[in-house]
Formats: sequence, C-alpha cells, structure tokens
Amino acid sequence: MSSNLSDETIILIPARMASTRLPNKPLADIAGKPMIVQVAERAREAGMARVVVAVDDERLYNVIAEAGFEVIMTGKHHQSGSDRIYEALKKVDPEGRAKTVINVQGDLPTIDPNTIRAVLRPLENPAVDIATLTVEITDEYEKTASQVVKVVGAPIGAYRLRALYFTRATAPWGDGPLYHHIGLYAFRRAALERYVSLPRSFLEEREKLEQLRALEHGMRIDVEIVNTVPLGVDTPEDLEKARAILENRKPSE
Repeated sequence: MSSNLSDETIILIPARMASTRLPNKPLADIAGKPMIVQVAERAREAGMARVVVAVDDERLYNVIAEAGFEVIMTGKHHQSGSDRIYEALKKVDPEGRAKTVINVQGDLPTIDPNTIRAVLRPLENPAVDIATLTVEITDEYEKTASQVVKVVGAPIGAYRLRALYFTRATAPWGDGPLYHHIGLYAFRRAALERYVSLPRSFLEEREKLEQLRALEHGMRIDVEIVNTVPLGVDTPEDLEKARAILENRKPSE
C-alpha cells in the first residue's frame, strides 16, 4: 500500500457474478478492460485509501489479481453488498486499523473519483454513523420512476441532508427539490459492524432498500449533495453507454 494513503480508510468493492439482466457483468469488456477493473481503477484514482475488491468467484479473483489489485474471496451466501464487505473487512484488516469503510458498487465503471472522495465529508460530524450521496433530480421522468430511489432529508447545510427516509415513491410532497440517491456509502467501522448484526427490517423488506434497516434502528445517515449521478451498469444498454464514455476518456481524466 502506498505510504501516502491513510490506514484509517479502506475502499471495498463488492462484486458477484450472479447478475440475471447482464450475465457475467463484472467481466464485461469496457475500453479493453473488465468492468470490475475499471471500477477499481476509479477507486485508486481517488487517491485516498487502500482499495480491495471482494468477490465470490474464482474467475473474478484471477482477473482482478492479474490487473494488480488486491482481491479477497468471500462467500456466495450474502444477501447484500454490505454483508460481503464486512466479511472482506474482517479478512483484510483483522487488526482493526481501518476506522472508515467506503463501499463502492462494482457496477460503476465511469464514476468520478471526486464523487468517491465526497462521501467522506458527512463523517466529519462524529454524530454521523453512515454517509452517502445524492443529486437533485432534474429529469421529470425520474421524479416518479420507482427505480429511482429518492432521499427524503432535512437540509443541514448548502450541500448536505440528514436522511429521514429513502423511498421509491415520489417524496416529499409539495414544492421543492427531489433528490436521487446514489448507492455509495461510507461507514464508520463500528456502524458497519452494528448494521450487519441487525435483522432485516419491515420497511427494508417493503421498499427493497437495505439502508432503511439502519434508519429503523436509530442510526444516523447524512447525505452529501453532488452534481452528477454515476452510471450504474445493469443492462446491455447501460454497458454500451459506459463503453462510449470510457473509450473517449483521456488518460488524465
């Protein structure tokens, strides 16, 4: 690990092969590299922490290792990315040096490294357990689309909300901005340990949003407002968009 990176923060990228809409998604070629390698490169470009990819498949393990990234094998039984990163954290940092864990989804190959850096800002407040990101919705379609998760939060600064709820519905009602949640998280280590020990909650099951488990059990989530939503690759169409973006990307970007 580079000497200029903090031991207190670790970026963990969960990746699994069991995608139904896009089979073998992490290995999909984007600009000459597997998608999961592109994600790891964006995390490394953030220049802030050790990067480890957590996988459940030997093919993935070998590809990531050959690309020069740290990789750890985890179980196939996990129901969420948070469970997978917790297993990985215990394996790669058993001494407990890392006090903050950033969970970067393995299907965000075009994410701006500055966006990854932004997720740490809410944790400057010691009262915050978990930090995440959002962007104001400008597309009318997204305001009512159930696949677009909205953050309902109380403003606590020009670029920050305290999360009160997450929903697939259009909320809150009335005039004012709506916010599109970006599924990238920074956990205090103690908060991650507590979170994975909690049972799945009523609202988590109903909305199919695992972050509601934390809110239902009284954990505090603050949300940094950023400018753009990173492209999540879930379909063949998304994959073509990602290819177009990265094939035109300059080396310095």
